[in-house]
Amino acid sequence: MTNTTSAATADKPNNRIVSLDQFRGYTVAGMFLVNYMGFFVVCPVVLKHHNTYCSYADTIMPHFLFAVGFAFRLTFGRRVQTAGAVSAYARVVRRLLGLVLVSLIIYRVSPVAKTWEDLQSLGIWGAIADPLKRNWFQTLMHIALTSLWITPVIRARSSVRMGFMIFSAAAHIILSYYFYFIWVNSPPNGIDGGPLGFLTWTIPAIIGTLACDWVVEAEGLPRVKPILFWSFTLMLLGWALSCGTRFYDVPVSERPATEKLAAHPVIPDESQWKSKEGEPFSSYLAEPPFVKPPGQDQRQWNYWMMSQRAGTLSYLVFTAGLSLFVYLLFHLACDRGNLQIPLFHTLGTNALVAYILHDLVGEAVKPFTTKDAAAWYAWGSFVLFFWITWLIVRHLEKNKIHLRL
Repeated sequence: MTNTTSAATADKPNNRIVSLDQFRGYTVAGMFLVNYMGFFVVCPVVLKHHNTYCSYADTIMPHFLFAVGFAFRLTFGRRVQTAGAVSAYARVVRRLLGLVLVSLIIYRVSPVAKTWEDLQSLGIWGAIADPLKRNWFQTLMHIALTSLWITPVIRARSSVRMGFMIFSAAAHIILSYYFYFIWVNSPPNGIDGGPLGFLTWTIPAIIGTLACDWVVEAEGLPRVKPILFWSFTLMLLGWALSCGTRFYDVPVSERPATEKLAAHPVIPDESQWKSKEGEPFSSYLAEPPFVKPPGQDQRQWNYWMMSQRAGTLSYLVFTAGLSLFVYLLFHLACDRGNLQIPLFHTLGTNALVAYILHDLVGEAVKPFTTKDAAAWYAWGSFVLFFWITWLIVRHLEKNKIHLRL
């Protein structure tokens, strides 16, 4: 990992990085898959969100934040060189606030009151409290707020960015200890980490900035071994952190658990520490990612499980490492092997349009399906949904129409 203090790409030509477009396109395609198929009963378990462990569906959003961090570091360095720091910072803040506004429009809210009298009795906070916790804080809002959060360090040397990442993670742990984990998992449940999710979404975003340095500041071809090492180190660290979940196993004599959420979800209480005394080493090891853990009657929900809903530390550390590894594969295949998949290029170079359209197309197709549809019908409708969305994005690409904020 580089320690240079100069902005990445300071003297690089303004060329697109093929591997980044392909990686982003793959992520968009994966989003189409999990967001559409998750509606159906026949959807494979690994393609659904479960809130208690990391499935394939849970890898998609960290990939987005990784790509955001990578592109932010890349383009902001160029903007500073051409327009100056003050202009560049003002522009990025305006654009990100614009993305916040887009998020408020896209993530629609059901009517908060039936009558004028009800609306008056709710007041401003009563009207917006639930949307602030749930509806508005989805992918685009998290991208906007995470980007705003890391803006002060986006040009800093790698050690500063990593320190900022650790600070953000520590803040999330402390806030979760005092109230946040219980709050975000209480009705109405938060989405994708809730309003403070940006603290841990910072992890894949900062790792993305470091990956950018690795690519653009290398003399010749970037070295593969360090990135391979760091990707596996992060994944292993994320899994190791998730082993803390084993302190929340419910003893056989106390099953089923009376409460889904642990009373002390961040730091186990004395009885939980004592319950592990004399246990074999294997009793301290969590299930590997993508493997379903025991249900809530055998293990209470806690901060150390991999949870996208709560934006837990173990989840974001593991998926940041996975994002780095998957990007490395695209770098090897695309930047070195000259592989380009047209589908990924189309989706990756117009990702915001694809994101907005996929919800609209899904809403047009799904009324003609049912949750319990036969597998052939569900997958057939997915192909139709995917084709329509791609067709529109491809048409825009042919006409050189791109939406970027």
